[in-house]
Amino acid sequence: MSGDDLLFDLRDGVAVVTLNRPEAMNALTLDMALALHSRFEDWARDDNVAAVVVRAAGERAFCAGGDIRALYDAHRTGGALTREFFQAEYRLNRLIFHFSKPVIALIDGVAMGGGVGLSVHARTRIASERTLFAMPETGIGLFPDVGGSYFLPRLPGAIGLYMALTGVRLRAADCLYAGIADAFIASARHDEFVAAIRAGKPIDAATKCLSEPPEPAMLAANRNAIDRCFGHESVEEIESALYREAGEWAQKTLKVMAAKSPTSQKIAYRQLRDGARLDFDACMVMEYRLSQHIMAAHDFFEGVRALIIDKDNTPRWRPGTLAAVDDAMVNGYFEPLGAAELTFG
Repeated sequence: MSGDDLLFDLRDGVAVVTLNRPEAMNALTLDMALALHSRFEDWARDDNVAAVVVRAAGERAFCAGGDIRALYDAHRTGGALTREFFQAEYRLNRLIFHFSKPVIALIDGVAMGGGVGLSVHARTRIASERTLFAMPETGIGLFPDVGGSYFLPRLPGAIGLYMALTGVRLRAADCLYAGIADAFIASARHDEFVAAIRAGKPIDAATKCLSEPPEPAMLAANRNAIDRCFGHESVEEIESALYREAGEWAQKTLKVMAAKSPTSQKIAYRQLRDGARLDFDACMVMEYRLSQHIMAAHDFFEGVRALIIDKDNTPRWRPGTLAAVDDAMVNGYFEPLGAAELTFG
């Protein structure tokens, strides 16, 4: 990790961490995840820290995800990163979720994958006019991780499953509508927000004072159709419902889903159904199992090749259809890892 990839500023009881890789859309690396975990542990013990703010440099991204290319390269060389990265990331997600002091995420720009894990589990999530929030993992043969098992099935209606299976990109209004964000504050006023809480203003009061109403939510316009189509008992039934649904939204949704990994679609469906009954820690253990089984399979590395490495956008999924992905195949991804299970020290 470059010494400048993370910037730390503790003043007046408020610790601010700034993700500082704007040229890489603030993608999270293993070293960054480990450093953040260590610093959060220090802040938990430090009586001079009353709250933590997580933000990012640049205007494009809060954090566009994990360093996927590094995982691809590690797989090719047999490196340990495919284990170590997910361990570090998920332990960090858990630490933020359970953190004893208020964590505020200023979600200014793209938040996907690893960026979701750094923001959605914070106590206060603030969106801006630049927010673009998504869980696009099924499009690269992965699954909606970083706690997606926990927060997605707890969103209203079928919104979480819709997000998981389509990777739909949400703007600030949609994030507020879904309960992913708690307030909208224009990016130009984020420094003012930090200054206010450093001056002693309560977080809720500072948030209320600076927040503005967002634009109308796309999710609200399509909510009835989302619940109608995504409230079924299998991915195949969801597709059938979309075929029966009239209108442009359903046709676009079918086209989007057709490009995703069939295996990832079925994993994500079961993952959210199981996650709805699990606590956060159990969700993270389950996600680590999934990550390691997927690292030993085909689709993730093929998805990264097609979308990130070669950029031909034509992944060759194996299997290539939903019908070819049977229950036994899906069940295998959820098998315990024995001595390699994720643990929390």
